[in-house]
Amino acid sequence: MERGSDKHGPRLDEEQKHETEGMMRGGGTTHAEEWKEPEAMPSAGEESSSYPPGHAPGVSEGMTQRDVDVRSDLAKWLSDTHWPASKEELLARARREGAPDPVTDMVESLPDRDYTNMSDIAKTLGLGVEQRRF
Repeated sequence: MERGSDKHGPRLDEEQKHETEGMMRGGGTTHAEEWKEPEAMPSAGEESSSYPPGHAPGVSEGMTQRDVDVRSDLAKWLSDTHWPASKEELLARARREGAPDPVTDMVESLPDRDYTNMSDIAKTLGLGVEQRRF
């Protein structure tokens, strides 16, 4: 009695057997599974040489990674704001959304005036703002 799959033919059974043979014998991955192996990451303190300093992915020219992170966090908690918005409206939204203390502290530190967008808030807080290319 011959064993095999009843979903496909003997040729496909042999192909699958061949693909998994290395894994069964050696206990490791096979060439068929190379795509599953993670790429090597730089060691701690070692930077990737593929990007110039200060230009990692997601960092616009004129901004630092910290600027991007802070601005992103502010935007997360102030999303759906109807612009222009006053400091009081921004603070109320942050509190209503349950923003963490660092975010509400930043909003509280803003001068009393109307803000037109997140870039306006970032400038007021002294964060870098992306430079537009023309």
